[in-house]
Amino acid sequence: MAVELILLALSPIFLLFIGLEILKYKHFYDLKDSVANIVLALTHQATDALALLLLMPVFYWLHQYAFFEISFSFINLVIAFVIQDFLYYWFHRASHHIQWFWAAHVVHHSSKKMNFTTAFRQSFFYPLVGMWLFWLPMILIGYDPKLVFAVVAINLGFQFFVHTQVVNKLGCLELIFNTPSHHRVHHAVNQGYIDKNFAGVLIIWDKLFGTYAQEQANVTIRYGIIGACDSTNPWAICMQQWRLIGQQLQQEKGVHNKLKVFIRYPRHEIKETSTDAS
Repeated sequence: MAVELILLALSPIFLLFIGLEILKYKHFYDLKDSVANIVLALTHQATDALALLLLMPVFYWLHQYAFFEISFSFINLVIAFVIQDFLYYWFHRASHHIQWFWAAHVVHHSSKKMNFTTAFRQSFFYPLVGMWLFWLPMILIGYDPKLVFAVVAINLGFQFFVHTQVVNKLGCLELIFNTPSHHRVHHAVNQGYIDKNFAGVLIIWDKLFGTYAQEQANVTIRYGIIGACDSTNPWAICMQQWRLIGQQLQQEKGVHNKLKVFIRYPRHEIKETSTDAS
C-alpha cells in the first residue's frame, strides 16, 4: 500500500468511532466544528501526498549516504517505532516553542471542542514548515524512506484514539503510553497544563524530559488556544497564525529582528488595524 494511503485506509475505523461517540456523547460535538475538522483532514492528506510525491526522490538520494543498511525484520521495525516516536516528541515540542512550526500546528489546537474529529484538525501547511525534516535522521541511520513514513502514518493513526473525553484513566497503561487522559492535558489551556504531554505513542519521553503533567480530577479542562480562534472556516483557521506573524514582521525593525519572529516562542496577541478615517 502506498504510504500516503495508510491513514485513508484506516478512515472507516475512525468514522465508526466517531459515530459511536456521537450516539452517546453528542454534547461534545458541534456540527460546523466537526465539518471543518473533516475538511482540514482531507486538505492535509492531499498536501501530504503531494509533498511525499515531490520529496521521496530527495529522501532516496539522501538514503544512499546512510550510515548503515538496515534490513526489514520484526525487531528492526520495533526499533523504528521507538526512534520515530522519540523524534515525534521533539517535533511536537518544537511545534509549541518555535513560531514557524506553531503556525501549522496551532490549527490542531484551535478548536474549543475535544472529540474524535479533533484528531482530523490538521494544517495543510505542515509540508511547508518542514515536519518531514524531523524524520531525516531515520533515513540517515539506514531505514528505507517508505518504511519511515509508514511508521509516521501509523503513529498518527494511533493518536486518533486519544482525542476523546469519554475514556477515563487506563490504569498501568498510563505509565508508558499516551492516553486520552494525558492528551486532554496537552490540549488544555489551564495553568499548569500548557506545553505538557507532547507524546505520540509513548508518554515516557515527557517523563524523561520534564514535560509531563497528570490530569487532575478537580480541574475542569478548557480546550483551545491562547488567543481564541472562533472561526469554522478551514482557510481562516489555517491562516490565523500566519496573519499574526505578518503583523509581527511589520512591527519589527531590521532583518535580525524579523528573522527572530519565526524562531521565537509563539505570540498570540492580534493587533487589529484601525479602519477609522484619518
